[in-house]
Amino acid sequence: MNVVVCIKQIIDPEIPAEQFKLDPASKRQLRGGLSLVISAYDQNALEVALQLREKAGGKITALSLGEPEAQGAVKSAMGMGIDAGVLVSDPALTGSDSFGVAHILAKAIRKIGPPDLILTGCVSGDTGNKMVGPLLAEELGIPFVAFVSRIETKDGKVVARRIVEDGYELVEAPMPVVASILSDDTNVPRYSKLKDIMAAARKTVPVLKAADLGVDPSRVGPGGRRLEVRDLTFVQRDTRCELVSGETPAEQAERLATRLRELKVI
Repeated sequence: MNVVVCIKQIIDPEIPAEQFKLDPASKRQLRGGLSLVISAYDQNALEVALQLREKAGGKITALSLGEPEAQGAVKSAMGMGIDAGVLVSDPALTGSDSFGVAHILAKAIRKIGPPDLILTGCVSGDTGNKMVGPLLAEELGIPFVAFVSRIETKDGKVVARRIVEDGYELVEAPMPVVASILSDDTNVPRYSKLKDIMAAARKTVPVLKAADLGVDPSRVGPGGRRLEVRDLTFVQRDTRCELVSGETPAEQAERLATRLRELKVI
């Protein structure tokens, strides 16, 4: 089985909020000097792919679109045990919206070779975007299954456990298929082994340019955007603390209730 996992490198969401900075012109996060990681749900997708390979064999390729430093994300994926990685990086592609990203990834996937299964995270870890998976399936002209926690293969088809509001449902789809993965207790990303990390560090990650893929210039970059970000800002939260005095717990509780009513909390 040939599996492609689309991964995105983002700023580590665990860093302190005050370290996040925005470029007021481009409305993009500034990454300089900050820790970068693979988006969380993309890590779940990598784990699903690894489990499938353990059962059915085959090859897994990690595919990323981003800045040159996104090679680090691809190598991190290979450090988990992924067989190969490809990075698409070209200044001409910077600033593409979800439609453009899906177009670029589809072109890259066709160049890599016909996959049986394409996995993405269900939500982008930096923007909260859920569009690339379904748009990618549309670009490729193949089925799409959203919010999948587990996948099995059977007779040229996938059986996906899809989370719904009141539980889950099993969806059967013919391969090739695109599936977006969410977190589950069965797909917690494994820890990378030191020998795999060292082996991945020595590998070369092929870098594809726009010209290598034959992308439509009118669909990528700032000029090809169909979605416009009007504004982007960080939520500012001011916190303060008040101490409630009292000689006894009952007196403290009474004063606390009084103060909460004054603040119109209760």
